[in-house]
Amino acid sequence: MGDIKGFMKHRRELPRRRSVPVRLRDWSEVYEPFPEDKLRTQASRCMDCGIPFCNNGCPLGNLIPEWNDLVYSEHFKEAIDRLHATNNFPEFTGRLCPAPCEAACVLGINEDPVTIKQVEVEIINRAWEEGWVTPQLPQELTGKSVAVVGSGPAGLAAAQQLTRAGHNVVCYERADRPGGLLRYGIPEFKMEKKVLDRRLEQMEAEGTKFEVNIDVGTDITAADLRENFDAVVLASGATAWRDLPIAGREFKGIYQAMEFLPWANKVQQGDISEHPFSAEGKHVIIIGGGDTGADCLGTVHRHGCASVHQFEIMPCPPDVRPGVNPWPTWPFIYRTSSAHEEGGERVYAINTTEFLGDSDGNLRALQTVQVEQVFEDGRMSFPAIEGTEETYEADIVLLAMGFVGPERGKLLEDLGVEFTDRGNVARDEHWMATEGVFVCGDMGRGQSLIVWAIAEGRACAASVDEWLMDETLLPSVVTPTSMSLA
Repeated sequence: MGDIKGFMKHRRELPRRRSVPVRLRDWSEVYEPFPEDKLRTQASRCMDCGIPFCNNGCPLGNLIPEWNDLVYSEHFKEAIDRLHATNNFPEFTGRLCPAPCEAACVLGINEDPVTIKQVEVEIINRAWEEGWVTPQLPQELTGKSVAVVGSGPAGLAAAQQLTRAGHNVVCYERADRPGGLLRYGIPEFKMEKKVLDRRLEQMEAEGTKFEVNIDVGTDITAADLRENFDAVVLASGATAWRDLPIAGREFKGIYQAMEFLPWANKVQQGDISEHPFSAEGKHVIIIGGGDTGADCLGTVHRHGCASVHQFEIMPCPPDVRPGVNPWPTWPFIYRTSSAHEEGGERVYAINTTEFLGDSDGNLRALQTVQVEQVFEDGRMSFPAIEGTEETYEADIVLLAMGFVGPERGKLLEDLGVEFTDRGNVARDEHWMATEGVFVCGDMGRGQSLIVWAIAEGRACAASVDEWLMDETLLPSVVTPTSMSLA
């Protein structure tokens, strides 16, 4: 603990976002640089608690007080070593994680919590700039081979850990580039893809092989995997999206978020010159108030939409924690992302009852009604409030209502896996779904946070390594039944 009064002397401070008119003209990340002196000041607010609840709040078990103190003391090289000890990809979590560690920060009981996420991303940014992030080659090769299906954060974490353990790892991706949702779900303004690409280059240098444009289950069968690999890790995510099957769903102009977002990234990568259904000049409604909805919001702003509303069926959350949501649980409070700061109207406690179209089959409006949140017999429902019907003009609707589990297809059928009552792939306490087949990330957990995906990938890799070699030195801090403070 570098400054024993740091938390008393300094207030929480984050980097400024670039002005809205400026950042809407490009797709670069929205934050301005954060001076090192301010970073050290923020790190000094960490109290090095006797019981560091931030560690428990983080599924990765990040050693937060340790690297806060190292940053304050200007020992950045040691700080990245401690950060990498628990997290393969702090540049991803430092940009994209909602920071359950900060929700669990002891200072957050009655003050603003430590800026843990910002310190994390500044450590890894400094490490890349200084050339401290280098390939970590295995000390010896085992002769064992592992197929990892899916190259999102869970698959990448599992692949890197298993490669470093000496196994021959091939990571399969059905898209044209590796990265999963990091590549084609996260907009450029939240994480520029050069951040992903440099980490993939490190993994390739370590020995991980990436095979893209491969639909595992069709191009490569389950039998092929079992014949050619000693173990298989399924990390394909929960990509079966939730739909809204109401009257008028067939009208043109209604898209799933993950039908819309990837094209924006393809434009930024230079693959295509323009988005095939751009929101430029259009009236847009986004149904879903979560992070994916916010990603759609920031994207349509940059397209130059005429107007945009973001619908959420839940009531507007409070500005501060209610008594039933105490520290250190995840606070369900009103939050404003950079995309919300850029414009648009958020509408809460609303339900869409019908899509309206014109004679040519094009969407023209939505019929809606205000709803009330009701709990009865342990179940939540949203009955309509009589007399609150309203029509909203819309040329484009983006459905961002989450995901219901993994896509079921030939691969899972042929591997003979079972499913939980929530529709996820079932796995035992060793992450195994069926003999030699392991599952990690959203495919087994359900839609969750990037930090959980990485934690599960790391833990799954340890179980795979132990199953192959009868022992493992790989770390594992979570189990398939772990629950977070969030």
